[in-house]
Parts: sequence; C-alpha cells; structure tokens
Amino acid sequence: MKLEIILTPKAKDTFLATILLVKFKWGDKSAEEFVDRTYAVLDTIAQQPYLFKAYQGNNVRKGLITKHTSIVYRVVHDRIEVLFFWDNRQDPII
Repeated sequence: MKLEIILTPKAKDTFLATILLVKFKWGDKSAEEFVDRTYAVLDTIAQQPYLFKAYQGNNVRKGLITKHTSIVYRVVHDRIEVLFFWDNRQDPII
C-alpha cells in the first residue's frame, strides 16, 4: 500500500529553489533529471516510509536524493509529510 505524500509550503519552496539552482548551475537537462530522481525517491518513500533513518528516536527522517540534496519528511498516520529539501553542503540540520 502506498501512503499519500503531502508537501508542506516550505517543502514546495525549497524544492523549487533547488530546481532553479540546479538549472542555473548545470542546465535544463540536469534540472529535469533532478526532478525525475526526486519523484522516484518520493515513490519509494510512499511504498517504504521507514526506509530512511530516523533522527534521535523521533519520526523525522532524512533520505538522500542526490549527493547534494536530501529530503526531510515524517510519517504521520497514513501519510508522508515532506517538511523540506536540504542542500547537503550546508551545516547539518539534525
């Protein structure tokens, strides 16, 4: 059973910002590949929500999309809430 995926407003903003950054630095094709990879990871999370490691015993999880970008989400009952996308080159978030 696949769980529903909900993107928070912050997730939508950080996803768009990441797409624009990839497009600016590496071009349209790389941006399209990033979007495709993100959808593939989201599909995997919907099917296996506990695949990625939880932090400090809570229900927040961080999954790798590319070596530069991660997705931070939580499992809430029968859905996945994507909290935001994270540039892995920044200081650690958790």
